[in-house]
Amino acid sequence: MRDHCLHRFAALAVIFGALVVAPAASAQTTLVVGKAAPNADPIIPVNIGEQLGIFKKHGLDLKIVDFTGGSKMTQAMAAGALDIGDGAGTEMAFVAKGAPMVAVCMSTGPAPFLSIGVPWDSPARSLDDLKGKRIGVSTAGSLTDWLAKDLAHKKGWGAEGITVVTMGNAPGAIIAAFREHLVDAYVNVVSLFLAMEENKTGRLLFPVSQYEGRLAAGTLYASNHIVETNPEAVRAFVAGWVETVNYIRSHKAEAVKMQAAITGFSESVMSRDYDLTIDMFTKACEFDAESLDTLKHSFVDLGLLPSAPDMSKLHTEKFLPK
Repeated sequence: MRDHCLHRFAALAVIFGALVVAPAASAQTTLVVGKAAPNADPIIPVNIGEQLGIFKKHGLDLKIVDFTGGSKMTQAMAAGALDIGDGAGTEMAFVAKGAPMVAVCMSTGPAPFLSIGVPWDSPARSLDDLKGKRIGVSTAGSLTDWLAKDLAHKKGWGAEGITVVTMGNAPGAIIAAFREHLVDAYVNVVSLFLAMEENKTGRLLFPVSQYEGRLAAGTLYASNHIVETNPEAVRAFVAGWVETVNYIRSHKAEAVKMQAAITGFSESVMSRDYDLTIDMFTKACEFDAESLDTLKHSFVDLGLLPSAPDMSKLHTEKFLPK
């Protein structure tokens, strides 16, 4: 009996020791996430998921950094400063040029969250009125850059049909540019122009969806380093993203309140913005053929690549939820 008790005690001691030495199941993996823009609707779910604790539930602790354009986000990725990039499909051109990252999720197809806005006192009332005008965009080679140039292309205005001015994404800079009439129009988020209408500094002219179809407007990227060293963290991030978007879809009031706090725009603005944009999110991050075809031609139009690339080498779906 005594020997039996000793053996049982020893066994319990081994089990207890293993529990003490083994790492906790709830240990968090830290990921540095770069956002190509601070207030774009397809991008801010990462902030909402972090605030709700959804990414923590998936074992992730996010460090979120805002950038003023997709090219700057990609530069940070190339420098090894980011694990995840939260941007647009146009950054896939940089993957083709050797940026150490891969697209892992198409979060949105169309781009109803982007629009062309004009100063409040602008005489422009239609897209045709923008011929020969100066249009502001975030950075060269960005989605907004291509959208401005593709407007001129689709309207048949030629390469000189508009003048593109790169000025970043900062709302204050855009408002100042309108007040000083440094540009005649700007390609930016719908919410910004809806907010500008409230104080009569600018107004929404038309959403870019009036002339554009699906183009992987929202796209998530993973650095080659994190893919190679911790693929499960990438899988967990994508799963957290999908869960966050599902929450946003089913909790409008809560989502609008959180979006207003993130963007600094009023809840009334974000409520209107929500209704215009909520249907753009994909269900499970899958890439579609139309978006990929649009993107590969945009890379040539922007002069980012000499010819259309093999898009299958620039993205993967192996991290999508099963």
